[in-house]
Amino acid sequence: MEKTGSSSMTPWHRVQPFDTAETAYLKASQTAQRFQLLQFAVCPFSVTDSNNLVAHPYNFLLFPRDELKLGMPAYSFLCQTSQLASMARQGFDFNACIYEVIVVDGGWQRAKNPPYRPTCGTTILHKIGHGGNPKTRHRYPPWPIFNNTDLGISYLSRAQESVAKIRLRTGSPSLSAMKSSSPPTVADTVFVERIRSRIKYWRNACKKSGTATSKDEEIIDSIRNIVLGNEQFKSRPCLNIDVCSECQVQLILQMIVDFPDDILPLVIPTKGGTTQAVRIVLANSREDKELLERELHTIEEEEGKKIRGFREVIDLISASQKPVISHNCINDCTLIHSKFIAPLPSEVDDFVSSLCKFFPNVLDVSYMMKKSGTMKKVANIRNALSYVNTHFFAPVDMEIPDQDTVNKGNVDGLDALRLSYLFMKLCSILKISPIVPESGNRRLASKLEDFTNVFHPCSDDIQESSCNEDVSVWTNNTRKITCEHLVFLWGFKFGMTAGMLKSALRASHDIFSGEFDVRFVDKSCAIVVFWEPGLSKDFLNIMNSEEVGGGLKELVSDGLRVTCYETYRTMCRLGLWEMDLAESLESALDSSLKDKEINSERKSSEIHRCNDDIINFGDL
Repeated sequence: MEKTGSSSMTPWHRVQPFDTAETAYLKASQTAQRFQLLQFAVCPFSVTDSNNLVAHPYNFLLFPRDELKLGMPAYSFLCQTSQLASMARQGFDFNACIYEVIVVDGGWQRAKNPPYRPTCGTTILHKIGHGGNPKTRHRYPPWPIFNNTDLGISYLSRAQESVAKIRLRTGSPSLSAMKSSSPPTVADTVFVERIRSRIKYWRNACKKSGTATSKDEEIIDSIRNIVLGNEQFKSRPCLNIDVCSECQVQLILQMIVDFPDDILPLVIPTKGGTTQAVRIVLANSREDKELLERELHTIEEEEGKKIRGFREVIDLISASQKPVISHNCINDCTLIHSKFIAPLPSEVDDFVSSLCKFFPNVLDVSYMMKKSGTMKKVANIRNALSYVNTHFFAPVDMEIPDQDTVNKGNVDGLDALRLSYLFMKLCSILKISPIVPESGNRRLASKLEDFTNVFHPCSDDIQESSCNEDVSVWTNNTRKITCEHLVFLWGFKFGMTAGMLKSALRASHDIFSGEFDVRFVDKSCAIVVFWEPGLSKDFLNIMNSEEVGGGLKELVSDGLRVTCYETYRTMCRLGLWEMDLAESLESALDSSLKDKEINSERKSSEIHRCNDDIINFGDL
């Protein structure tokens, strides 16, 4: 995926090895909510019995265009100039992404200049990498063609679609209605009988009008239709019944069941989503009623496709119930959930539960590389593939069919194809069968299932969100430590390295005579890791007391500040995402102090008020 910005531009905003599942999710959520998608590549693939990979890569250009004039999907979003510049260097076509595209006679026309640019039809094909016979299988992939279906496609999430349907359904008939749980009353019984009599009289009148034999009878029928308020719906007579509540709608729909099979009730909603009337349509026969129902279902489905836009692709992937493979699951899945499902929940447990309803099996190749025990964590898919090719012999044949048209173009979405190739190589190295059951079966092979739904590669269980969770400190070091043993430290002299800071701390106090390490998070802040239990708490107590002396006193006088991991977690929950981690930690400490003062004042005022209002029953 290509976004208008990335957390990688600010070092500490990235998910770090020392992040718990909770803080990792909060960081990923912040990125997903701030930035927008401009490109989405997906590569469905299948595996043959001979371990051959058959890939079908697609590349979609997206833009959150408010086509329905409803303020969705977004009026505004953030952009990072460095991210946009990087995309431009890679050849990303911002014009093709942002301009609205109209298909014209096998070509496409932008809403603005240039007025017309012929292509090979509504599908634009991009040539990726070097050449080769597209029908030939390659031991190392040639990275060929992506089908770029349409340009600048808009989209709505499932939650936004529900809102859009309510707003757009005003006056349009629908087959469904909101259910009411209110029990029927005497007034409801009177209402039902009155409507039943009205529908019976109207139906008999419509049936009788169809048998008129003289002009006088036709005139009388016309007058009768005017008096009864008869209308036409798709060349069929209909009767509109106004309602005051959803309970009345349900009463009418339940009562219609007793009528013959030639009557079809339709719900006419208001702008707020409630129902303003029930339209009773009289079909010619039961077959004609079924034909009308199918026609209305088709119309609703077409309207839904226009509203969903690109999310139709996401829905197809979800409906297949096949595993979804990513290189950075926590970032990718929060983005997909935010843009295509619903706003992100505040808690990581709720996020995992919601996501797994749509994608029951998510595989992270970063976690697969980490669990192998012999492969290091790599920054991107290309480096990971290069590392695997260099250190392991895992031959994989790949076939990419349907490459009839070749156009020179950009390299957008190439990583989706690389990702499927990397996954197959990892399965070969780890001796895991990539074959998955048929659609509808959510269970995977036992070995493959061990790697599913682990969204934070440095944490084996993202739902274990306790602050005392064991975390790593360095990316390529498997040694773990409890969060309580980490101390955040800032305010040291500019230009210090981790080694220099470690030496200064060791010479400052006896507490640093044991085993400890220092790692810089960004240029403003570092973490100190105490490998012996209890030392981190002792260090914090010393820094918060008035007994600071020796070299440590000099560091404090120069501006040295420290805090525990709990402050870091609070900072992430409060959304204090400053450029420098030190500034965010300072803001979190200030916020905590203000909360303590407010709570203290509130308690004292409550106690004082209660003392004034005490009643001694002995004095009564």
